[in-house]
Amino acid sequence: MIAEAKVGSEDLNLCFEKLMMVAAGNSGEGVKMEGMVITEWKDIPMELLLRIVSLVDDRTAIVASGVCSGWRDAICLGLTQLCLSWCRKNMNNLVLSLAPKFTKLQTLILRQENPQLEDNAVETIANFCHDLQDLDLSKSFKLSDRSLYALAHGCPNLTKLNISGCLSFSDEAVEYLTNFCRKLKILNLCGCVKAATDRALQAIGRNCNMLQSLNLGWCENVGDLGVMSLAYGCPDLRCLDLCGCVLITDDSVIALANECLHLRSLGLYYCRNITDRAMYSLAHSRVKNKPSMWQSMKGRYDEEGLRSLNISQCTALTPSAVQALCDTFPALHTCSGRHSLVMSGCLNLTSVHCVCAVQAHCTMNSIPHTAH
Repeated sequence: MIAEAKVGSEDLNLCFEKLMMVAAGNSGEGVKMEGMVITEWKDIPMELLLRIVSLVDDRTAIVASGVCSGWRDAICLGLTQLCLSWCRKNMNNLVLSLAPKFTKLQTLILRQENPQLEDNAVETIANFCHDLQDLDLSKSFKLSDRSLYALAHGCPNLTKLNISGCLSFSDEAVEYLTNFCRKLKILNLCGCVKAATDRALQAIGRNCNMLQSLNLGWCENVGDLGVMSLAYGCPDLRCLDLCGCVLITDDSVIALANECLHLRSLGLYYCRNITDRAMYSLAHSRVKNKPSMWQSMKGRYDEEGLRSLNISQCTALTPSAVQALCDTFPALHTCSGRHSLVMSGCLNLTSVHCVCAVQAHCTMNSIPHTAH
């Protein structure tokens, strides 16, 4: 393992050669700086070292941090982003080794194909990486509520957290986390069936008022109470994925339409309790809730409002309601290559067309026909 093995002279030479190639633009010559040519790794100034490290892969940066105490201090204090998703084995031990050194990390990506991380690794991150803003723990099946409790106390500056697929987290732990991590703007709870409940969403709405993006895909315990609490508490919400949240009804969408004036993307796949009332509420909200806002934007009119909507398998919807929505938001497209309005599985909506189809029809009609 990179962090625990002793760095041999061969590794150092390879690491140095790679750093030099990056610094010299792969020319194979030494790096020139202020009249001097750098050909030995000990000669690299710290400022240049950090600049080079920012360009190489994370494995090389980790190896470089083991060259000498000077490099270790410079890299550990200067590196703010780190991705360890390449680590197929022993990621837990690698995190335990690196977290106490890389204390200035702001972004840490620990996405896994095979579950490796355990609670002690996340607790170590929370104990040392207090500047962390972006953390990806997706598919960490081994983690328990201990991890969220640790993050709540150790990483209060989190603005982006991905815990999708972490099946063991509870809604109680999510509620606790939001009491401390109030700066969250992007939160991914996709597949977190136990964690994403109305109780958790009420806590998010109460504590995370800056939230802009939330993924609740396939969280089947989410209901209207939770989504309505979210709508009232998070007015800056831009993207919300409710795909597979089978309990929600029109009341959820109506609350979002009325309260979340910046909503750009909404996923309602398989939400079969959604009816035309929800579609009309979204369409009417554009004018009803913010006439002065639209007036002041003028040229940006088409840029605002819904730009992505998934209503696949929402079989209760009728063409007239969905067409009204299409007419209201020109950024919603049904045409080939620009499917921002997804309606698969809704055979009764085949007559719905976006603004492109209307424009094409008008263009065809304006072309004079030549008599034969």
